[in-house]
Amino acid sequence: MTQRATESIVVNASPRAVYDVVTDFEHYANWVGDLKRIEVVQRDAEGRALEVEFRAAAFGRSTTYTLRYDYGRAPEQLSWHQIEGDLTETLNGQYRFEPSGGGTKVTYDLEVELLVPIPSFIKSRAAYRIQTQALHELKARAEQLA
Repeated sequence: MTQRATESIVVNASPRAVYDVVTDFEHYANWVGDLKRIEVVQRDAEGRALEVEFRAAAFGRSTTYTLRYDYGRAPEQLSWHQIEGDLTETLNGQYRFEPSGGGTKVTYDLEVELLVPIPSFIKSRAAYRIQTQALHELKARAEQLA
């Protein structure tokens, strides 16, 4: 069963500044705590990362997955879908960046399906942890650079 979740946070930086942090994959290691390695596998004609391979800590072990990014609604939205994964069958999501006062409301939608069956309450907690940690780390990084 696929787990879906949505979380939001307000970041004290412009939507463009937040978007720039999210799409600067080469510097994720500077601010994403569970990330062990990242490699941009393919770029589009504009030089943007299309396919990115991640190695991260998850469930007490390491996981590797590759995401393909869609810039069709950039810079207001960045979406992705998983094309490979060793622990996840599905790891799809999107960030939405909306002006909010002097900052940005960032909404993170996530859809996760693991390859191994586990109880739904554990999947729900895992999705919540992924989103919450990602949003707080993104907020800290974007505000540091703003």
